[in-house]
Amino acid sequence: MDPVYKLGWHIFSELAHGLADFRIMGAEKLRIDGPALIACNHASFVDPPFVGQTFDEPIHYFARKTLFNHPVAGWILRRWQAIPIDRDKPDASSLKLTIRLLKEGKKVLIFPEGTRSPDDNLMPAEAGVGLFIAKSEVPVLPLRIFGSRECFPRGACFPRPSHVTLSVGDLWRPDLPSYGKTGKELYQALADEVMQRIGDLPKP
Repeated sequence: MDPVYKLGWHIFSELAHGLADFRIMGAEKLRIDGPALIACNHASFVDPPFVGQTFDEPIHYFARKTLFNHPVAGWILRRWQAIPIDRDKPDASSLKLTIRLLKEGKKVLIFPEGTRSPDDNLMPAEAGVGLFIAKSEVPVLPLRIFGSRECFPRGACFPRPSHVTLSVGDLWRPDLPSYGKTGKELYQALADEVMQRIGDLPKP
C-alpha cells in the first residue's frame, strides 16, 4: 500500500470511527477476491474515504478532473489512486483506464447517481455505471451509506459528530444477454438495477 494512501486510510478510519461512530451491516460481504465495481449512493464528500477505509486493500476512486489541476491536490489524489473524470464530457481515456484496472483485478468505487444527493433520498442512476458494468463484465457490490450527509453536509467546513452506517449488499453478477438490449438501453437498464439493489439495502 502506498505510504500516502496508507496515511489517508488511517486518518479517515480514525475519523469514521471516532467522530461518526461508523458501523457496517454485512461486513463479511466486503471480503471479495478479485475485481469488483463498488456501487454506492452519494450524499457527502466523506463517502469515498469512509467507504475506502472499510477495505484492507487499496481501491480506486473517481475525482473531478479539475481537482487535479492544483499541484498539491493532484499529487495527493494520484497517490490515493483517484481516476480523473469530467462529469460534463466523459472522455475515452477515463473509461479505458477504469476498464483496464477492473480487468487487472482491481476494485473501483463508483457513485451511480453521479453527484451528491441534496437529501437522504436516492436519485436516478446515470447510464455511465451500466457502461462500466457492460464493458468490464466484473461483479458489482452494492452499498448504501446512511448518515454521511449529517456528518459532512453541503456548505460545512468540517465534519460533525454523527452516526454513519454502511449497509453492504450481496455481490451481483449480471447476466448481460438476459437483458435483450444493447448500447445505451443496456447501460441504463444495468444502472437502474444497480440503484434498485442499493435502494433495497436495509436501513440501520
